[in-house]
Amino acid sequence: MAATKGGFLISQIKQIQGRIFGRLLTEAGIDEFNGAQGRILYVLWTEDDLPIVELARRTGLAKTTLTGMLDRLEQQGHITRCYNQEDRRQIRIRLTEHARSLEQRYQEVSDKMNRLFYRGFTKEEILRFDTMLDHVLKNLEAEEKRYDTKESRTAENGNPDNKNS
Repeated sequence: MAATKGGFLISQIKQIQGRIFGRLLTEAGIDEFNGAQGRILYVLWTEDDLPIVELARRTGLAKTTLTGMLDRLEQQGHITRCYNQEDRRQIRIRLTEHARSLEQRYQEVSDKMNRLFYRGFTKEEILRFDTMLDHVLKNLEAEEKRYDTKESRTAENGNPDNKNS
C-alpha cells in the first residue's frame, strides 16, 4: 500500500482545531472550561447521569485522563459524582444546573466550529467524509478493544511482563 498521510492530517487537524476552539470559547465568554472538558460536558448534555466507564467510551478519553478532568470539573461546580443506588461500586456523573446553563453558548461555538470545518464542502461531501471518519474510528476502537482484551487476559494469567500470551 502506498504511503498515506491521513493519520498525520488528523493529528494536525486535532491540534489546530483545539487552538481555534479555545479561542472561540473565549470569544463567547466561556472561560470556565477548556475544549477537552467541553467534550465531557457535551456528552453529558446529550445524556446525563452516566457511569465513568461509559463516559470514557463516549469521549474517547482514557479513564486516568478522564478522572483528572472530572476532578477539575467537579471543583468548578460543573458536575457531581453520585453512587449508583443498585451498585455502590459504580460512580455516575451528573451535570449541575450551572453546567446546564452553559449548553446553549457552547452549542453556538460548536456550530461555528462545524461551519469552519466544512466550509466549501457540499452536503454529499460532508456525509461521505463523516462516514469515512466513522469507519476509521470503528477500526481504531476495535483495535483498542483487542489490546484491552489481550492485556486483561495477560493480567488474569498472572504474567504482566509477557504481553504475547
